[in-house]
Amino acid sequence: MEAAYMSSNGGGGIEGGVNGGDKQVVVVANKRTMRLSDLVLRFLALAVTLTAAVLLGVNKESTVVPITLASTLPPLNVEVTAKWHYLSAFVYFVVANAIACAYAAISLVLTVANRAGKKGLGMIITIFDLVMVALLFSSVGATFAVGLIGFRGNSHVQWKKVCNVFDKFCDQTAAAIGISLVGSILFFLMVLLATLNLHKKRQ
Repeated sequence: MEAAYMSSNGGGGIEGGVNGGDKQVVVVANKRTMRLSDLVLRFLALAVTLTAAVLLGVNKESTVVPITLASTLPPLNVEVTAKWHYLSAFVYFVVANAIACAYAAISLVLTVANRAGKKGLGMIITIFDLVMVALLFSSVGATFAVGLIGFRGNSHVQWKKVCNVFDKFCDQTAAAIGISLVGSILFFLMVLLATLNLHKKRQ
């Protein structure tokens, strides 16, 4: 009976050790997966925000517009140019995406270097990720509002639409807005990932 009891206890101890080892392996695998996911998101955010900043930063279009001075005179052809820095919202957009791109590069290096997983550095990175989310979403909103006026105009204040004249400029601006929105979502996913990681550590 004693031998059976000891054997039973010994078997339970071995089984508990195996289960504990399995749990540890799963925890380590989860950490590696979350770390890899974070690195991929940061790299994608870097590429996306760089693309958005460059796409709008080089945006320029010149076209000839006929202007009628009087009904008895033939229209006067005038060359007009649209550039991104003519509108403060577009300047804010380019600067915001450039800042987000530079931060993504720096945070990527810091995340790779932080293999020990220091809590202080991780928390600082998460806070700045949240700042980038707010910065990018605000720049996208401001640029979209101005672009919408350019696309549709505003009859209440007699603002005429210009996208029928500068179609290439508007198309490129719309593409930059869409790409930057993807960057905003990527930074938001980083914040969610960090929050999930913190929740798992506390369990």
